[in-house]
Amino acid sequence: MKKLPLFFTMLLFVLSAAAQKKDLMIRKGLAGLYIEHKVASKESFFAIGRKYNVSPQSIASYNKLDMKEGLLINQKLRIPLSDTNFLQEGFTGTPLYYETDDKDHLPALGVKYNNVSLDKLKAWNNIEGDDVKPGTKLMVGFLKGGEFPTVSFTPKKMPEKTNEEVKPAVNKTEETKPEIKPEEKTEVKTEDPPVVKNEKPAPSEQGYFKSHFEQQVRIIPASKNETVTSGIFKTSSGWEDAKYYLLIDKVPPGTIIRVINPTNNKVVYAKVLGEMTGIRQNEGLNIRISNAAASALEITEQDKFIVNVNY
Repeated sequence: MKKLPLFFTMLLFVLSAAAQKKDLMIRKGLAGLYIEHKVASKESFFAIGRKYNVSPQSIASYNKLDMKEGLLINQKLRIPLSDTNFLQEGFTGTPLYYETDDKDHLPALGVKYNNVSLDKLKAWNNIEGDDVKPGTKLMVGFLKGGEFPTVSFTPKKMPEKTNEEVKPAVNKTEETKPEIKPEEKTEVKTEDPPVVKNEKPAPSEQGYFKSHFEQQVRIIPASKNETVTSGIFKTSSGWEDAKYYLLIDKVPPGTIIRVINPTNNKVVYAKVLGEMTGIRQNEGLNIRISNAAASALEITEQDKFIVNVNY
């Protein structure tokens, strides 16, 4: 009989260790990104704050609770993620995962989770295409600080360098090679296109989804013709195959929309990936189009611009 307490003690230790090995799942609410935490015995706002590297006051405020009233066992709390405890750089930290569903697509997920680049998502998860299977645990960032174990890994494919990352290296080369001709320096400095990538996209009128749009309007005639404010999201799609994408509210994913630049009448046909609701970075925008689509439309603005949509 004396061994019974020891047995239960060991059992609790094993169960506790197993619980701590569960992946941290990231969620998105109206107030931003968060992790869900179930309160354990003797846990306080301060203990949970240390665990996730966030102030106890922030936890109480985020959950609309009074710190003086304490917490209940098994009570579910939302742990806010911010610059203090959320990292989307490098390859070391406590991974935060999102479980995909049948409507998810990598470019749209990148916009949803703080506009993280498509190249980073692919490198963190060692995937190549833009599509992911439903139920996939997709790493979207790291918990910074806190009391969870960190993980370091080497991706199969490193993220591609953007123009901003390449420029300092070019400048350094120029400094160490004074014999470079002035004409060559001028060409390098001015080669800074406003919409990422240096590749020339496919012709705008020959977009991959043009025939899909024509088939779509034969079944359901286009009834919407609106002028909207748009922004851009980054994706590697469209530069070679003219597959352009778009984010818009209240339009079913998979719908093809004709997008027109009113300043030059350039046209692209973009496929809807998902909605924009609840994302703080999308405030003031009606839609977002992929960077390849913006380049095909010869749009130079990086923040906001006007386009016409027809669907």
